[in-house]
Order: sequence, then structure tokens, then C-alpha cells
Amino acid sequence: MSWNELIRPERGSVEEKRIINCEVTDPNKILPIKYKWAREYYKMGVANNWVPEEVNMQRDVEQWKTPGFLDSDTRRMILYNLGFFSTAESLTANNLALAVYKHITNPECRQYILRQAYEEAVHTDTFIYICDTLNLDPDQIYNMYLKIPSIREKDEFAVGLTEAVLDPSFTTKGVRNIQRFVHDLVGFYVIMEGIFFYAGFAMMLWLMNRNIMPGIGEQFQFILRDETLHLAFGSDLINTIVDENPEIWTDAFKQELVDLIKKAVELEIAYAEDCLPRGILGLNVSLIKQYVEYIADRRLQRIRLPKQYGSSNPFPWLSESMDLRKEKNFFETRVTEYKTGALKWDDEDF
Repeated sequence: MSWNELIRPERGSVEEKRIINCEVTDPNKILPIKYKWAREYYKMGVANNWVPEEVNMQRDVEQWKTPGFLDSDTRRMILYNLGFFSTAESLTANNLALAVYKHITNPECRQYILRQAYEEAVHTDTFIYICDTLNLDPDQIYNMYLKIPSIREKDEFAVGLTEAVLDPSFTTKGVRNIQRFVHDLVGFYVIMEGIFFYAGFAMMLWLMNRNIMPGIGEQFQFILRDETLHLAFGSDLINTIVDENPEIWTDAFKQELVDLIKKAVELEIAYAEDCLPRGILGLNVSLIKQYVEYIADRRLQRIRLPKQYGSSNPFPWLSESMDLRKEKNFFETRVTEYKTGALKWDDEDF
């Protein structure tokens, strides 16, 4: 597309806007806005802004360095989660910048994707901050995906789920290609951000609720809030593409997506077994398995697919951990109140 084509004034009405394959509206012209939900997610992301240095980690340093305070199983669980998240956040950012943004032709959705990419950069910076603060070996943390089979299998599965959109010759033209794009969006938003991250959230916030490594817990709390918003946006994105292209929503394609999510659940449970071989402070693999099945059902329903497990939520307190509206004294000089934007957190998200 030439520059003259991009800037010509008459490019169609708001009704003609589409998430993908839109050739009648200007992708650089955000007004008038058709998908008001995308704009709202952007504003909520701005309201939730944070950076890792705002979290005091003095107690974490003391606990990490105090001999005997953390047993070997607790240290293992913490390191495994840092190892997975440190590489997974980079993978997420790369997918956004290199693939998803390219194929979304709607400007208000693109605006949110840019905001999300910034938040993924903040998450990546969080793990740098943790490593630096606790004086962890970065090679140990960032190479865990090479050494720990359950982490490697999750990462390889996630990479495989987004092969289509990363192909430079890929196009979203035609029924099968739109299905491939939606397949990859499910892999990116529903599986990567909506399932693969949540066992780790539960583990780290379990420790935080017991005043263990509270700084890392608080940072995971902020990341969870961001990821819940990413998941909600991604689900609305997927559902809207399906609404605009109903011919792709065949029984065979729906079963393909269900099978992908069920495989992701298996991998997440295997990862939990690696992280918690003997359990920690009452937290065990059985509880994590129940939780992963519970959230998988929620993710399936969110994109209009049938539940597969029927498990109940063993961690109802996770929704309470999202209450971040509290005064914080950052850098010992500034009082700030975290905002939650306009998003009402629903227990089913956790």
C-alpha cells in the first residue's frame, strides 16, 4: 500500500471497520471508534500503570539471604517460576510486535496492542530487577527453558502455536488463513497468557499471603492484573473476528481449539509437578491441577467453547489479591494510589 493510499481522506465509514482484512478504512485513523471495548481496555491499561522499582524488596533480600528461612523446595519453586516467566514475557512481546500487530487492521485495537507491548516490556524489566536485587545468576534463570523439560515443553508448545503469524508470507485472506490466525490468537492470548501464566501466579501469591517473598509477590500481583486485562482484550478480539467471519467457526475448528487448550492444561500440570514435587506450606499439585482445570473451563467459555473439566476454584482468594487500591510510599518520598481503572474483576477470571 502506497503512502498516498494510506493518507487519502475518504476511506469508508465506521460501520465498515473490521478487525482484520479491512481495506476501506484508514488503519492510521482511529476516529471514529467502532470497537469501544478496545478503547476502554487501553484506558484501563493506562490507569493501571506501574514499574517494578516501585516495589520495595528489602524483606525479600533478607529472607532470600537468611540461612534456613526458605527450604530447598520453596527456593526451587521460586526459581522455576522466575525461569519460566523471564523467557515467556519476551516471547509474548515478540509475538505482539512481530506478528499480531501486523495483521490487525483496526486502529483502536492496534492502540491497545501497543499499550500491551509496553506492559510486556515492564514485565520483562521486572525479572531483571528481581535478578539484580537478589543477586541471582542470570544464566541460571534465563536458561531454565533449556534445562528444565517442563518449561521447555511449554515454551516449544507456545512457539508452535504461533508459527503461522510469524511466517513473513502469511496472509489473513481466505477461510483457512483466518482460522490459522484465530488459532494463533487462541495460542497467544488464551493459552499463553490465560493458562500458562496462572499456575505460577497462584504459587507466588500463595507465598505472598504467608508473608514470604512479599516484594516478588506484589510484582506478580501487578503482572496478574495486567495479564487479566490482556486476556479479556484477546478474548474480545477473537470473538469479534469470529462474529465478522462466521464461516470459520466450524465444528471441526472448534474441536481443534478445544484440543489445543486440553493439551495446554496437561503441560501446565506437568510444570506444576516439577515446581512442587513435595508441596509447600499446604500447596500441592492436586490443588494446582484443580485450579488449572477450573481456569481452562473459564477460558473455553470466554471464547464460546464448551467446558471440559467441571472443576471448582480452590483459590477464591486470588480475586481478592487484585485489590490494589492502597497507598504506597514509593522511593520514601511520594504517596501514590494505585488505580484499577473501570474494569470490574470477576471471580471467573481467576
